[in-house]
Amino acid sequence: MKRFALIGVAGYIAPRHLKAIKDTGNILVAALDKSDSVGVLDSYFPDTDFFTEFERFDRHLEKLRLADEKEAVDFVTICSPNYLHDAHVRFALRIGAGAICEKPLVLNPWNIDALEEIESQSKGRINTILQLRLHPAIIELKKKVEAGKKDKIHDVDLTYITSRGRWYQFSWKGSVEKSGGVATNVGIHFFDMLAWIFGGVKKNIVHLSQPTRAAGVLELDRARVRWFLSLEKSDLPFKPEGKPATYRSMKIDEQEFEFSDGFAQLHTESYKKILAGEGFTTKDVTASVQMASDIRRAEAVGLKGDYHPILKSIKL
Repeated sequence: MKRFALIGVAGYIAPRHLKAIKDTGNILVAALDKSDSVGVLDSYFPDTDFFTEFERFDRHLEKLRLADEKEAVDFVTICSPNYLHDAHVRFALRIGAGAICEKPLVLNPWNIDALEEIESQSKGRINTILQLRLHPAIIELKKKVEAGKKDKIHDVDLTYITSRGRWYQFSWKGSVEKSGGVATNVGIHFFDMLAWIFGGVKKNIVHLSQPTRAAGVLELDRARVRWFLSLEKSDLPFKPEGKPATYRSMKIDEQEFEFSDGFAQLHTESYKKILAGEGFTTKDVTASVQMASDIRRAEAVGLKGDYHPILKSIKL
């Protein structure tokens, strides 16, 4: 049984990690969040020591490590705001634990080299969650593309719309400096998936860059991808029935690729891989972090050339 600590336990994504820790037969010994609305712990690990101050959390884990090697935590799971991931990964490595970090591992590609240097001198290892690589339908798609003609350039349209209320822009997620913006906060898993399946980036063009929308074209080794990301409820192709709604669509050579289902267990599968020493590393995230960083820093060229078809139908 491995011993875990978790940073950001009050966050949106934390329950998936709590479930994964429990499903894999492990235990959460300590958790941290500046918010104390963490009743979710009662459903998973009610005996977890909980902290709202990082300094006390740090001291507690250090006391466990020094008291008895068997009491030390083996992994620190990181579900904190994006801009803190880098620091919290460093913390995990400093106390001799492995890091399991939600996306994105870092906001800037140059931060990866620094983490790798620290990792090389540490007992722990850095693991990141790239759950789409474990989705059965996506694995099959990758096999199909690899088995096809090597010079085939696929035509891909990716659309991801996930409605968010006004609160979003007032939280850390609405700050580009803290979240990385739409392309990083809601798009980076898709960029990783695309690069994993279709290869490296040849050209990265941004057509639209707004606080709640982004769109552009990626020319990859084996695909030309028109992508569109949005947090706007009005962009949904259907009328949501009074609750948050999400729309995912990926068309490949004009054929709809279905991957809406099958997400429930992907974090647990990710933990199984990590515990078996097969987790995704810093090398695996480099391409998507670079793509999202380039998009964030690019100046949108406007609706020129071959842009995503949905941009023709929405009011910008």
